[in-house]
Amino acid sequence: MDPKKQKLNVKIDEKVGEGVYANMFMISNSASEFVIDFGRILPGIPNAKIYSRVLTTPQHAKQLYKILEKNIEKFETQFGEIKITGQTNDKSVGFKSPLQSS
Repeated sequence: MDPKKQKLNVKIDEKVGEGVYANMFMISNSASEFVIDFGRILPGIPNAKIYSRVLTTPQHAKQLYKILEKNIEKFETQFGEIKITGQTNDKSVGFKSPLQSS
């Protein structure tokens, strides 16, 4: 059987399958890994909380970037452009690398 056409069985436990809502993301990296933190910011609460952290290789981070980009393009083709409101480039939350200037 061709390994490229081999079926992959993916299992997910019930707790993980429920998912975690995130509206804040922090990404940092070293030469060997990317760390992606998923958190929440709530109105009126001064502290954000990280609910999940994913560590991955640079190669897998780039694969995630490409597949996310492809899925956003499909979404926007079907439903229209996703508008990001109320966010400026100098805001310190959301998708921002610690290496970006403030």
